[in-house]
Amino acid sequence: MKTSSTIHLSVLDQSPVPVGRTPREALQHTLELARLADQRGFTRFWVSEHHNTNTLAGSAPEVLLARLGAETDRIRLGSGGVMLPHYSALKVAENFRLLETLYPGRIDLGIGRAPGSDRITAHALNPHNTFSDEDFAEQLMDLRAYLRDEVVADTIHATVKAAPFADTQPELWLLSSSGQSGLFAAEAGAAFSFAHFINPNSGPKLMKLYRDRFKPSAELAAPQANVAIFVVCADTAGYAQALADNLALQMLKLETGNYSPIDAVEKVNLKNLSADLLHRLAYHHQRIISGTPDKVKADLLALAADYAVDEVVAVTITHDFDDRLRSYELLAEAFALPVGVAAAQTAVAG
Repeated sequence: MKTSSTIHLSVLDQSPVPVGRTPREALQHTLELARLADQRGFTRFWVSEHHNTNTLAGSAPEVLLARLGAETDRIRLGSGGVMLPHYSALKVAENFRLLETLYPGRIDLGIGRAPGSDRITAHALNPHNTFSDEDFAEQLMDLRAYLRDEVVADTIHATVKAAPFADTQPELWLLSSSGQSGLFAAEAGAAFSFAHFINPNSGPKLMKLYRDRFKPSAELAAPQANVAIFVVCADTAGYAQALADNLALQMLKLETGNYSPIDAVEKVNLKNLSADLLHRLAYHHQRIISGTPDKVKADLLALAADYAVDEVVAVTITHDFDDRLRSYELLAEAFALPVGVAAAQTAVAG
């Protein structure tokens, strides 16, 4: 990996809808955050796919990405990710080839296989979804063939191509919180992103397995990977702790069947939690890096070293958008990310 002072920082935004806010406001905040990330030197800006929830507004990454491309100039944009089993591989390929045609050299196609919701909703999205590894692997190979314009005799790929036909193609990433998609990524010669913010266990071991089994492809000669984690950075240690407690409490609420949106940090009260719930809260804190800029920087560098990657994707959810925005501003300052024109020149050079 690169030296500790030069790791890349990226953003995964889930368009959270806090208590007292609307989905429209949440999406406007995503646009504002993308503009900040573009200006402040972050490498990528990914948006997620979730369904049947009132807490996250991003249900269609491909639609949101089209708008984000018009709002930004140089940052890579992508899905974190599209849940492939919900859709036709051809349609996903066409969506992202269209985005790549609009914004050449800037589009990442991040693919996942989790429902992104509950299984009833997943069935409604695609009644033929079997949730099987075999079907996902077949879809993935179809998707890759469409992106490559492969002609395979005696298959659909002999006659059907994904339009529009462009000189470049989106960068293919597979996303995982269990490691299985890492094996798919290794076999396909694709990039791999591990979701530490979902599963804080065994990630470095699964990342090594991806690298060990990686097969070079026409698009990628060597393994390419990053790790995504919840990050909360604030000007003071006390406020950072409060924000992190609020986020961990939100995870605990969801885990116990309370699907209400994240509430104001001032309402956090951990005193009435049982010993068992406090134990679970501590587990959820393993999914978060929090603190003042110096501490967060040191912890992110340690995480990157553990995973042997040169890129970390920060996921930040707070009740107040100003706190979310400030967290990313502090990150950019802590890592001295290139600003404005310098960021664009770095992107072209790197």
